[in-house]
Amino acid sequence: MMRKLQLELPLNQTQKVRFERSMERLQLLSSTTNNSVIVADSINEDAFLLKGHGTSEVDGELLATVCGVVVHVDKLVYVRTLRAKYKPEVYDVVVGRVIEVSQSFWRVELNSTQDGVLKLSSTNMSDAVQKRKRSVDELNMRDIIVEDDVVCAEVGCIHRDGRLELKALSHKYGKLDNGELLKVDPYLVKKSMNHFHYLESLGIDLILGRNGFIWVGEHAQVKDPNQNTGNEKSYTPLETRQSILRIGNAIRVLSNLGFTMTLEVIMETVKLSNTDNIDVHDMLGSEFHVLVAENEAERRR
Repeated sequence: MMRKLQLELPLNQTQKVRFERSMERLQLLSSTTNNSVIVADSINEDAFLLKGHGTSEVDGELLATVCGVVVHVDKLVYVRTLRAKYKPEVYDVVVGRVIEVSQSFWRVELNSTQDGVLKLSSTNMSDAVQKRKRSVDELNMRDIIVEDDVVCAEVGCIHRDGRLELKALSHKYGKLDNGELLKVDPYLVKKSMNHFHYLESLGIDLILGRNGFIWVGEHAQVKDPNQNTGNEKSYTPLETRQSILRIGNAIRVLSNLGFTMTLEVIMETVKLSNTDNIDVHDMLGSEFHVLVAENEAERRR
């Protein structure tokens, strides 16, 4: 099932016909490859399975009560709603924005019903050897991360009351600089083996957060943890900034179209914009949305 899409962009008659034709092709392709449902769709399941959220049995038939994706967990079947808030799982890679600096932790907004808590003791220290965090470290927390900073972390623990504890013990995690934070619906970012991508030819880091926050930024070099760099400022080259904006707009277009965010699809969209000599700002226009829909329909054939 491809969700019914109405672009909030002005389409001329030709663009409208092309767009509808592409979405119909995608609808036909997706109907045979996934288990998405809309309200009142029949769910063909074993009678002995447990019926969970988003399902209801009517006259002996199991029906969906919400739009979403049919999910199985052991003998339980339920429908995970689309456009819902992020529902965290342990080990998820997430990206978020710091909204509070407390005595020994940072509170991070994660597009979930609960904010995440990143404790100082769960972060990668500046020393090569992990050590117990001391009171002096807590006093210097604002020298590390402050409000509105963007961070990447891993979901470490989910308490019974829903509280989320994050951890950033690897050099992959921590504060993110020199880039752009984008937000998409969480269901568009699927769980995968790798959510970190280094686009070497462009010098760009791409992090697909499971919570729907996506980071596009200048590649962060792994620094010597014992080297004190002081307040040294770095400047992002113009070409790199343009690449960040182009990738960011590709993600915005894909989000508008409801397409799943993968490295392949994102870079295919970027390539399409370059091949057709589409200016960065024009990528958000009607014509490029139609081109991306047509390109995706062709790619999935």
